[in-house]
Amino acid sequence: MTVRTAEQVEHIVQALAAEYPLADCTLDHNGAWELLVQVRLAAQCTDERVNMISPALFARFPDAATMAAAEPEDVEPFIRSCGFYHGKARDIVGAARMLVEDFGSVVPDNMEDLLKLPGVGRKSANLILGDVYRKPGSVVVDTHCIRLSNRMGLVDGMKDPVKIESALRAILPAEGCSDFCHRIVYHGRAVCSARAPRCEDCCVKRWCQTYETEHGT
Repeated sequence: MTVRTAEQVEHIVQALAAEYPLADCTLDHNGAWELLVQVRLAAQCTDERVNMISPALFARFPDAATMAAAEPEDVEPFIRSCGFYHGKARDIVGAARMLVEDFGSVVPDNMEDLLKLPGVGRKSANLILGDVYRKPGSVVVDTHCIRLSNRMGLVDGMKDPVKIESALRAILPAEGCSDFCHRIVYHGRAVCSARAPRCEDCCVKRWCQTYETEHGT
């Protein structure tokens, strides 16, 4: 249950949109296939690092078919610097093979089928659905989203990503869910960090539960 009113939620959404008008994904991708691979590589790795290694990776494996014909050992040299490269290579090749065998080499546009792919969870699936297929209600719950949605009071002490996803979907404008989640990432990095949030510089402080509690506003 949200502890912010509908009006406060609307103000938070609008303030973040004004502060971060370009709500772009920080992974430099060209379509569903590349984003599918990149979100797996980004696990416990920075988006900047993934963007650095992506050009060479996709020059060698430009689509699901070429990746499906490879072995994980063929992929590992390209992604080694992303960490956990054995498991990531295995999942990426496995996902490519499933795409070729079960989905005509096309990345699915629905949650049920996306979750069948090796290495794809709800966070990754929602990112693909929102950024590539522009599906309304696509809520990407990452560490920034968990932290900020609780601090702001959009959710009440929730830590379970699935519950947060459902709660945010219920209060956010459906067409703006994907953009909101990107803005949360930008804001979490720039202002509302885990260690030292800069509350005085925050564009949503007037409607934030934490600021309200700590400053008595």
